[in-house]
Amino acid sequence: MSGGETELLQWARGPGFVLAIAVFVFGVVLRLFEILGLGRQADLSEAREKKRGSGWQTILSRSFNFSVFNPHTALNYIVGYVFHLGLFACILLLIPHIELIRGVLGFGWPGLPTPLVDAIAVVTLLAMLVKLVDRVTSPVKRLLSTWGDYLAWLLTFLPLLSGYLAYHHLLWPYPTMLALHILSAELLLALLPFTRLMHAFTLFFARWYNGEIFSRKGVAS
Repeated sequence: MSGGETELLQWARGPGFVLAIAVFVFGVVLRLFEILGLGRQADLSEAREKKRGSGWQTILSRSFNFSVFNPHTALNYIVGYVFHLGLFACILLLIPHIELIRGVLGFGWPGLPTPLVDAIAVVTLLAMLVKLVDRVTSPVKRLLSTWGDYLAWLLTFLPLLSGYLAYHHLLWPYPTMLALHILSAELLLALLPFTRLMHAFTLFFARWYNGEIFSRKGVAS
């Protein structure tokens, strides 16, 4: 390992990691404060209908709504589930990642065998490529997409790809690829609160809120 590789890896594992975590925590807290601090005007109208737990019901119904599948959208939905579940497994069920979390938070949980997570990573990468091709080839989705959508895709794709390359000792020497993997993950952490990836924290808030509002108005959610 050359001196440059050693310094890059040490910086990524040390100051780079601390900086990324600090920006991530600050950004998430700031964005949540901005969103929750907006508040809303009191609805003085009489509620047409108000079911208990309607917000929680909407979270479940929107998360596991297989009734929307049809021949034209089934592939898109399936690939979306594969991508998100695969990403979850790669981040939170890989043993080295769990040990990193244990070192930061003081607790961890059982993980999956590394070869299994490696296979999941390949499937997840393929699913992301399918989603990208679908976005750029669909006239409507291409029109609605902005640079922010492609940035979010790239920020998510790079840690997966670099982790796969590092594990298999491909492209560059292992220390270099490991450093690039760590740096790409830190870039993801630092920019997450300021991109569309913030939906990882706001998704269920939004679904709960919509369920409560729809219930009050007597609209099925």
